[in-house]
Amino acid sequence: MDIRQLRFFAHIVDCGSLSRASRELHIAQPALSQHIAKLEAEVGKPLLSRSSRGVAPTENGLALYHHARFMLRQFDQTLEIARGEVGPIQGVATLGLPATTVAAIGLPLVKRLRERFPKILLNVVEGMSGHIGQLMRIGQLDIAVLFNQEPASEAIIEPLMTEELFFIVAEHADLVPRGQGTIGLSDAAALPLILPTRDHGLRQRIDVEFENRGLSTNVVAQVDSLSLVMDSVYDGMGATIKPMGAIMRESAGGRRFRSLRFHDLQFRRRNFLYTLPADRMTPAAAIVAAELRETVRSLVTDRIWTGFELAESNAGELPEAMAS
Repeated sequence: MDIRQLRFFAHIVDCGSLSRASRELHIAQPALSQHIAKLEAEVGKPLLSRSSRGVAPTENGLALYHHARFMLRQFDQTLEIARGEVGPIQGVATLGLPATTVAAIGLPLVKRLRERFPKILLNVVEGMSGHIGQLMRIGQLDIAVLFNQEPASEAIIEPLMTEELFFIVAEHADLVPRGQGTIGLSDAAALPLILPTRDHGLRQRIDVEFENRGLSTNVVAQVDSLSLVMDSVYDGMGATIKPMGAIMRESAGGRRFRSLRFHDLQFRRRNFLYTLPADRMTPAAAIVAAELRETVRSLVTDRIWTGFELAESNAGELPEAMAS
């Protein structure tokens, strides 16, 4: 077994097709099949199940795939370190963030890392929380921020922060009287709403609150794109329910929104930090995780953020080695 065989195998699983993998890898399909046959002979068990619809990993193949992805990422990071200069901590760390979290923490975190650890290359993957969770489960991320505590392979899960959810309308919209700073849940239910689809964790959180009050909502559009949701709200099509992160980037771009608190309930969403176990974390990834915690703490305690609270586990100090 060699690193090239593992890379070929992982790519085939990602593609779900030998022919497609052959084209993307620029390797003849018979040669690619031969590499997989050698790998299966080395393992002693079938790794791929072949059908007219393509290929899929067997149970043993899936186990190998998860570990192969981790090994390949470690191998690539090792090469990056070896090719770099000896000195400050360096390496690659891959971080998965939902869109609203990117809007809130993305730029402050990137700036902090560039100032303190310029040799660390941060890869940020933005997506829906379900997609980010799946990437964490299959070992393609070092770190992630998610909104639940679902098991994710061998990931370590810790509370990071709590976000308040606001009723958000365009500043120029007349859906809510000017000067009104709060809203009741029943009033919100009667107004046109632009929300994520029901597969989205935030939508499920919102629906629970309305259902608990026996309220029917006036959902005029279901959109899983944050940018399209905010475009629609700004255009006056309706309002949405999001954490403050949703309007941070918008405000920086000059578009103005109003955020109304709910006066008849505590509308909150918890955020959790997912990391690999310590023995599988590279020094670069460990630093990024620590700097993410510290960035959140600074933004909350310095009152730069509105509607965010720290989790108890985020109150400690950074390890001395990472604070230098």
